[in-house]
Amino acid sequence: VLIDETKDKNGNPWGLSFIRMFDMANDSGLFRTAAQLEAAGYQRDGTDWVLPEGMRPRQRPLDLAGGRDTQSLDLQGGSARKVERYVPLYEAKMIHQFDHRWATYDGSQSRDTTEAEKRDPKFEPEPRYWVPHDEVEARLASKGWTRGWLMGWRDICRSTDERTVIASAFPQLGVGHTCPLLFAEHSPALSVMPLGNMASLVLDFVARLKIGGTHLTYGYIKQLPILPPSAYSETDLEFLIHRILELTYTSHSMAPFARDLGYTGAPFPWDEDRRAYLRAELDAFYARAYGLTRDELRYILDPTDVKGPNYPSETFRVLKEKEIRKYGEYRTAKLVLQAWDRLERGELAA
Repeated sequence: VLIDETKDKNGNPWGLSFIRMFDMANDSGLFRTAAQLEAAGYQRDGTDWVLPEGMRPRQRPLDLAGGRDTQSLDLQGGSARKVERYVPLYEAKMIHQFDHRWATYDGSQSRDTTEAEKRDPKFEPEPRYWVPHDEVEARLASKGWTRGWLMGWRDICRSTDERTVIASAFPQLGVGHTCPLLFAEHSPALSVMPLGNMASLVLDFVARLKIGGTHLTYGYIKQLPILPPSAYSETDLEFLIHRILELTYTSHSMAPFARDLGYTGAPFPWDEDRRAYLRAELDAFYARAYGLTRDELRYILDPTDVKGPNYPSETFRVLKEKEIRKYGEYRTAKLVLQAWDRLERGELAA
């Protein structure tokens, strides 16, 4: 299991800790919309809102961002502290596996981002709310985290969705409680390994058997069979880092992530076909790392491929049916098995 609480520190080989940064209800007094910030004299600076130097916020009442009651407060929440910068507040539905730009807001309504938007390395999702930057820094400081990126997962999960465990890396910004954060006490190269592991089909298969409700709680996360640091050789790390890096570093905002992994180049192009190949190679790697046979991997991908068309069980039906509609075949299964065969023949390298 990821964390064996009966063994104290020895049961937590990743040195993991967790946090829910902002509660979407209890912390809503800190949330500001674009209209509120603009009216208060803030100016847009990329994805943030900043107060021009020497300017004090206009002291006018602003409705609470949540809009759940008739209370109002000034921009500083009743204090004299001057907030210099507001940063985006990410919500869990804005991320997906290897994708910190899964969804964006148009006003108060969210929508999926388009492939054209993802191909633009300058594009970043628009949040619904912004929060004080110093509040973000203070909450991360409590965990000793100083890196310019974060890792977290969606709290809401359903076995009827395309995937159950949805985790991602994303820029250092505000994050709502439906996306808990995890921090590992290792080098960046090793710290991102749980991220690749959590995105694997094999891990997702196990999660679907374990999770009884619709929330991927800390308790479930700790029980998932995520490989320990000792499972990775230097060759493994080289193989995995290049793929995780290319899948993750698709916009300029993730440059701190890339730099921490030793890469100084530009963001990688968003190419759906290439991403499918890279993900298939990661899935094949993890299937072999878990000690599966090829037939066991076939079963996880699609039980009917092993047991016959009348077999009553299913694993990734939503993914399979979506790909058959889009590509005319279950593309993931085909690519993963092809990657498995290449790994077996020694044809895949870092």
